[in-house]
Amino acid sequence: METDELTFGYCTNVHAAADLSGALSNLDTYATAVRDRVVGDGRLPVGLWLPEAITSSVLAAGQAVWLRDWLMDRRLVPYTLNGFPQGDFHQPVVKHAVYQPTWMCPSRARHTQQLAQILNAILPSGRSGSISTLPLGWPHAPWHAENFKLSADHLLETARFLDRITQQRGCEIVLAIEPEPGCVLDTAADIIEFFQRYLFSSPDAEMARRYLTVCHDVCHSSVMFEPQQQALAAYLNAGIRVGKVQISSAVHVPWDTADGQPEVQRAMLSQVQQFNEPKYLHQTTRCGSDRQLNGFCEDLSVALATWHKHKLPLQPWRIHFHLPIFVQQFGHLSSTQADISAACRFLRQQSATEVAGRSWFTGHYEVETYAWTVLPPELAATDLASGIARELQYFAGLVDRL
Repeated sequence: METDELTFGYCTNVHAAADLSGALSNLDTYATAVRDRVVGDGRLPVGLWLPEAITSSVLAAGQAVWLRDWLMDRRLVPYTLNGFPQGDFHQPVVKHAVYQPTWMCPSRARHTQQLAQILNAILPSGRSGSISTLPLGWPHAPWHAENFKLSADHLLETARFLDRITQQRGCEIVLAIEPEPGCVLDTAADIIEFFQRYLFSSPDAEMARRYLTVCHDVCHSSVMFEPQQQALAAYLNAGIRVGKVQISSAVHVPWDTADGQPEVQRAMLSQVQQFNEPKYLHQTTRCGSDRQLNGFCEDLSVALATWHKHKLPLQPWRIHFHLPIFVQQFGHLSSTQADISAACRFLRQQSATEVAGRSWFTGHYEVETYAWTVLPPELAATDLASGIARELQYFAGLVDRL
């Protein structure tokens, strides 16, 4: 399938880049190849990942406008930035380092505001923008009221910065907080409580309602066994805008279907073990017969060592491992692909809904499968650009059907 124009793109955090030249080389190598496969002579939206080292150098050298022209020459259309990993997302072991610094640190607010400056410069005229960010941090120690308050202060400071940019350019840029399993905010309920207690109760409440939004990552929500419509409806009812939706899919392990079948259980275990790789954190959850979350391990290695220590499990697991979104079933395992349709269907139904005088959902979808390089052999792509293109084509077909 080929189309002249997409309204969504893919997140370039899949590509390792230590400096601007490396990031541009990746775009030249992969993004243009994806563009040719998916839109032909058209333009391809891209969600850029610019770590702190790149943002600082771009602004210091006054290269933001030059970057805009460089992207335009290659028919790549920036519309969103991934500000979650502030540092190196491709070091040999990432794990908990991706959650540093937290929103308690002034450097997190500074980096996010630098991203906003760059996005303001590279956004096409008349287009809105979004920046996703981490859900405050990882709870290495218990978070207390003062930790939440300090984080909220930095977020509100950033909202005021975004308001100044928006007043100048006429089109908004929003910040989207992305709940992730195990983080300080990892469910819709956590997000809502934080917004209501620390953001919507502040003197800048109206500014918070407009510029501080949620990034709904479908994979993350699936791992927490949240029904998609229920989570999204909760944001809507709480008056929290959705700034971005990351289209992603998790691993589902149906242990319950293999009860009494030792050969199937062993084969299933063998597949699960392939996802126990050392680079990224693969939070693992389980649910009971009521499909409600009833267990959490911060990494798959922990789940295998505890939940699987004495006997094979009987409760389904979900693993935070971003699978290619076109994958539904592989061997004895499956994906949470159906949740993508469920989320998009609800968002489509609410396309005319407004919050704070603005669209409740900005319309920013971003396909985010960053785990291509660590996938098990049966799922890995021999050609990365082809794999990413296939994801975009799959999602374009899904959008058309909806």
